[in-house]
Amino acid sequence: MANNRWDSDVVIAGGGLAGATLALALARMVPALRVTVVEAFPLSPDALPEDYQPSYDARSTALAWGSRLIFEELGLWPQLAAHATPIRHIHVSDRGRFGATRLHAEEHQQDALGYVADNRWMGLCLMRALSNTAVSWRAPAAVVHMEPLVNGVRVDLEHNGEPQSLTARCLVVADGGRSGLREKLGFVARTRDYGQNALIANVTTSDSHQFTAYERFTDAGPMALLPHGSPEKPGHQSALVWTLDDRELERMLGLTEQQQCQALQQRFGWRLGRFTRMGQCHHYPLKLTTIDQPVRSGVALVGNAAHALHPVAGQGFNLALRGLMTLMEQFRLASLQHQSPGDMRVLAAYHRHHQQDWQQTVRFSDSLIRIFGAAPAPLAVARDAGLLGLDLVPGAKRWFARNAMGVGGRRPVVADHSSSESR
Repeated sequence: MANNRWDSDVVIAGGGLAGATLALALARMVPALRVTVVEAFPLSPDALPEDYQPSYDARSTALAWGSRLIFEELGLWPQLAAHATPIRHIHVSDRGRFGATRLHAEEHQQDALGYVADNRWMGLCLMRALSNTAVSWRAPAAVVHMEPLVNGVRVDLEHNGEPQSLTARCLVVADGGRSGLREKLGFVARTRDYGQNALIANVTTSDSHQFTAYERFTDAGPMALLPHGSPEKPGHQSALVWTLDDRELERMLGLTEQQQCQALQQRFGWRLGRFTRMGQCHHYPLKLTTIDQPVRSGVALVGNAAHALHPVAGQGFNLALRGLMTLMEQFRLASLQHQSPGDMRVLAAYHRHHQQDWQQTVRFSDSLIRIFGAAPAPLAVARDAGLLGLDLVPGAKRWFARNAMGVGGRRPVVADHSSSESR
């Protein structure tokens, strides 16, 4: 519920995919709240979705089926679907061994198990939708400091090189884990370094992907190939996520494109035929980062600012999206009850409802790394039997599928946190 004492009800630090999605959710589900987004990159009025031309080297994100349901709820899915490649089959295997499991959308009476969408396309769709809302933007700008106030916060900015300040009832940090803002605010992150790197690139193969995502566990670490390109016809382009240690990463980056394709062929195999092209390579170190207490009075961390996962199961953004909807739901309830969105009871309820989901998702992703990392032969045989068991045992396969589809965690919960007697 708006209060003229404050410049804004909610300030969102970061206008990327997480911040923009939260802003849209609040605009459409809690319109009584005044929302301001602070984004480091300038906004281009010419960047409209209908002008979008897919690039071969576009970075992409795997969207679980549960994420589609969320975007449908926000009214954004019809736009996103125009360039979202469906994942209709998932093939999980262990290189050089017999273990494998296969998931098919038709087994779950759905069109797809998930989707692959270019990050830029999702950003354009979000910007277009937000342009028709009351959400205000400060860009290019960055939050440099925050000071607690009674029932709110003062947020200090640098906007176009000039210092500014906003008063708000709640600051939501959605600018990822690399900006340093969460550390400036005193949050302590727990980090586990996997000692590996993710190499990201788009590749072309001689055989069509047939809308199949491949998760391949090797002695050097996992790799994934996700169908990319047209949502209508099965094509030959896939998005690669390849786990490499420092030495192998340096070697790969020093190879020619043809040599990179040969190295990938040797590691992945021939399920997609010959690798004929490998696009621009991006890479980043792999770490598991969590914040035990991502909320305090007037402040909440979301997305990668609150938790960053290994990309092995493609769960990072999908987990973040569920958390954003949980936070939105608590803000909606607070607005109905004339509570401040920065009230610690409101933010504690968000953390409580989201915590089980992120703990379960972290365990699921982290266990895959531990089980399918380099291991002695007896454990390798056991995990192959486990993969084969997943393929044969309906209950186990459904559990695996629900986690892969992003519907294994808890859905946002409407909770009454106005008093101890409310439940």
